Amino acid sequence: MLTPQGLKGKQYRVTGNSYPRLGRPPKKSRKVLALIGSLLALALIGLGGVQLWDIFTGKGKNASAQACVSPSGKPLAAPTPDGSAPPSGAPTDPNAIPQPASITVNVYNATAKSGLAARTAEELKKRGFTIGKVGNAPAELDKKVPGTAQVVAGPAGAGASTLLGSQIAGALTTADARTDTTVDFVIGDSYNALLDETQAAAALALATKPTPTPSTTGSC
Repeated sequence: MLTPQGLKGKQYRVTGNSYPRLGRPPKKSRKVLALIGSLLALALIGLGGVQLWDIFTGKGKNASAQACVSPSGKPLAAPTPDGSAPPSGAPTDPNAIPQPASITVNVYNATAKSGLAARTAEELKKRGFTIGKVGNAPAELDKKVPGTAQVVAGPAGAGASTLLGSQIAGALTTADARTDTTVDFVIGDSYNALLDETQAAAALALATKPTPTPSTTGSC
C-alpha cells in the first residue's frame, strides 16, 4: 500500500473483512419498548381467540341466559305473544293475551237497532271467540253507550278484554268485580262493524307494545 504524504514513511495495512458500522447502535430503551409491544400484541390475539371460542360454542349465550333470573333464583318466564299456555309451574298473568277460543264473549246490544248482537256474535265466532250470552244490554247500559262499544271484564280477564277491544275502533274498556274470565261486548250507538282482521292485528300490536324503561342493571 502506498504511504500518504505526511506519514513520514510509515506504512499501514488494512486487514480483515470487517468494517466499522456507520449507524448508531440501537439503544436499550428501544429494545425494551419493542419487547413490551410484542407482549401486548400476543395478549390481544389470545383475548380475541377466547371471545371467538365463546361465540362459536355458545358459552356467552348461556351465561346471559343464566344471568336473567328472578329474585327467587328461578329463570324469568319468556313472554308468549301467540297466546300459548306458559310453561308448567309458571304463574298465570291476567294481562297476557290468550287465544280467542279460550275467551267467552257475551254480546249485548245497547242500541235501538235490532239484530246487531246476533250479527256481531257471528262475526266474533268466525274469528275464533267462544260466544256466551247474546241479547239486549242490561238496564244499566241499555241506550247508554254513545261510542262504538264498551268492553267489560273482571281482573282475571284483562288480557281477554285487550284482545276483544282491538277488534273494534274506539272501544271503551272498563272493569267490574266479576271473578271469571268472561268478557261483555256491549254494542254502542256509533257501532258500524268490526275492524277487518289485518286492522285488528295492528291495533292489538299497538295495545300490547311495551313501554321502554331505563335499566340500571343491564337488560335480559
